[in-house]
Amino acid sequence: MKQNTHPHKSIPTLPAMLKGKCARCRKGNMFKGPFSNVMYEQCDHCGLTFERNPGYFYTAMYVTYVFNVAEIITLGVATSVLSGGSDNPWLYVGIIIPSILLLAPLNYRYSRIIQMYWLDPNLKYKPELSTRERDTPPAKND
Repeated sequence: MKQNTHPHKSIPTLPAMLKGKCARCRKGNMFKGPFSNVMYEQCDHCGLTFERNPGYFYTAMYVTYVFNVAEIITLGVATSVLSGGSDNPWLYVGIIIPSILLLAPLNYRYSRIIQMYWLDPNLKYKPELSTRERDTPPAKND
């Protein structure tokens, strides 16, 4: 029989990202509610400070930009296809601008999550923190 080399249960990345969980332990919440964009200062489970240095989330603006470009292209193509190739610019503006404004809160939230999960080379998932009980003192912030 092969022994288990990883005694800690790993939490899948995608569900943790979609729920806005901490990138280090994947247990604590990053945001104060499922529909809130107000972030906690630190993880209530492992103690990770989310804004790891001054201006940490400036990089998230670039992720938001990528989201906006992808949304504009998708909405423009969909509008063209569904309208039979209309050349009325106000049709496109009337659909794209409100859609971008409606999607802004999601873009804000998920750009920060993506930055913490994928764009911070010093922030790694530590499965051993996922199994730690909450009343145990939080690990030192790294």
